[in-house]
Order: sequence, then structure tokens, then C-alpha cells
Amino acid sequence: MKEPKKPFEYSRKWSMRWVFLTTMVFLYAPIIVLIVFSFNNSRRGGNVIWKGFTTKYYAKAFANEELMLAFANSMTIAVTSTIISVFLGAMTAVFLWRFRFPFKPLAEGLVSLPIIIPEICMGVSLAMFFSQMGWWTTGDTPWPFNLSNIILAHITFSFPFAAMVIRTRLQNFNREMEEAAKDLGASEFQVFRDILLPHMRPGLIAAALLSFTLSLDDFVITFFTSGPNTVTFPVKIYSMVRFSITPEINAASTVLIVLTLILTFLALRYQRLTDGPDRG
Repeated sequence: MKEPKKPFEYSRKWSMRWVFLTTMVFLYAPIIVLIVFSFNNSRRGGNVIWKGFTTKYYAKAFANEELMLAFANSMTIAVTSTIISVFLGAMTAVFLWRFRFPFKPLAEGLVSLPIIIPEICMGVSLAMFFSQMGWWTTGDTPWPFNLSNIILAHITFSFPFAAMVIRTRLQNFNREMEEAAKDLGASEFQVFRDILLPHMRPGLIAAALLSFTLSLDDFVITFFTSGPNTVTFPVKIYSMVRFSITPEINAASTVLIVLTLILTFLALRYQRLTDGPDRG
């Protein structure tokens, strides 16, 4: 006969289930409600009474030219800032990981400073900087150059995150592989391209996903650094929510969530196919 489980085992089992359930509810219940009620046939997006299934508000969201322009602006900013942030983050991570120099802890602290500074302070400081430098763009600047202020601002707070993620990956690198390649006649560039870069690939992908997500949904810094005629998706959604929550907002937000999930899945799939077994 099996021995009865002890009360402690029952308590731990139910505690784990309770923690898991509450975590899932707090994290994902609002998102699920948003997605479900984006199909609700109601004139108000905040209406919690189900009045039938419809997809017409998705059609209205895609037909809203201002909303689609804001979405295009956000995608352009996110893609551009992600590429530059990952490049700068990778170079910074390799530099801080490989070399020793005076005041290195100070340099590491300065790189991490944008992560610590509150967004409201960073947004105000960047707005003052752009204004004093005369870089404040207007709607007269050809697209996408009228997004330059926001792109620079997003790079400022994104690349430290990228550098942190990539450097964490570099900590597991076996330097003996680098030394062996040099003993076999490989140049510094060949070592970086054929050994170090493949090892960094998971960190690069993770840094790109993090930078892209941070840029795409940023509101505070974007609000302070955007020009008078430049609107991004989060800022546009905020201006629409100030009056009322419409079904178009739910539909547009759902499209953004699905797009982010698809990009994340594709990036992780690519990482799994190309990286193979862990090389670290």
C-alpha cells in the first residue's frame, strides 16, 4: 500500500497551484479580455457585455488613416532603433568584456545609467537637449527623417539593455577556443566572425527582441521627444483613450499583440534552427 501524503506535501502542491493561477490571472487576464472584446459587436470598447461576434472594427481600424500612419511610424522607429541599438550594444558588450582599462566600473555604470533613470526624467532631458540643439523636427521634414528625434531617443534607452543581454551571453564564452583559433593562424576578424559571433547569436536575438518591444510600446519618452506633427501608435492610442475606449482601440491593440507574438516566435524559431546545440 502507498503511504498517504504528508500535509506539507498537500500544502506545497496547492500553494504552487495558487501562485501559478494568480500569476496567470494578473498577467494575462487583461490581455485575453482585450482580445475577446475586440470582436464584441458594441459601439463602446469598454463595454463588458457581449453583444455578438463581429470583425467590422478591425476593418475600421485598418481604414483609419491616422491610426495606420501612427502604426507605420512606430514600426519604422522600432526597426531602425533595434538595428542600431543591437549593433552599439554588441560593440559595447565586447569592449567591456574583453578589455581592462582604468575606471572600467565607471564606464559600466555610465552605460547602465539610462536603465536606472526614470523615463519621465529622461524624456524631459532629451526634449530639452533636442530643443537647445535645434533638432526639433516638424511635419515638413520628409518621412522617415521626421522621426529622427524619437529614433535617437529610443536608441539612447534601448542599447544599454542590448549591451547587458549580450554581455551576459559573453560571460559563458570559452576563451580557449579563441586562443586555439589564433594559434591556427586565424586573424582577429576571423575569430570574431567564425567563433565569437556565432556564440553571441542567442544574445543578439534576445537583445533585438527586447529592444524592439521596448521601442514599440514606449510612450513617455516618445511623448516628450516627438515633433508637433509626429504621432506614434502608443501616443495615438492615448489620445483616443482620453475621449473614450472605442472598439477600434481594442482591435488595433490586438493586432499589435499578435504581431509581437509572431515576431517573437519567428526569432526564437530562427535561433533554434541556426544555433543548434549550445556552443558555450
